[in-house]
Amino acid sequence: MNFPENLRYTKDHEWIRVLDDGKTGVVGITDFAQHELGDIVYVEVQPVGTELRKGEPLGTVEAVKTVADIYMPVSGKITAFNEQLEDHPELINQDPYGEGWIAKIEMTHPEELDELLTAEEYQAMIA
Repeated sequence: MNFPENLRYTKDHEWIRVLDDGKTGVVGITDFAQHELGDIVYVEVQPVGTELRKGEPLGTVEAVKTVADIYMPVSGKITAFNEQLEDHPELINQDPYGEGWIAKIEMTHPEELDELLTAEEYQAMIA
């Protein structure tokens, strides 16, 4: 399994990568989560422009056998959805930290990043 060091992780298996502007975060689910879910067949995210607090449902990921909620790792406003996932949800299985990203958010409380897990802490949690 892959645990990129440049990401922060939630206990619910989401990740966030902060872009160079320091305000925008790219959100997805971890390699561990996609492996546990199995073949992903559908992704649904709250509409662009929706403001959510940390821990609120960002959307859902549907796999062949189950549906899982995706939660906001930090508070913010959804600014984009990965439209490739509409026709190719399997990108999450193939490349969860790259082409399989789920949403971009404008963080309203970037200090909440400090409450998230490092790659090492996340890896220890799922071990």
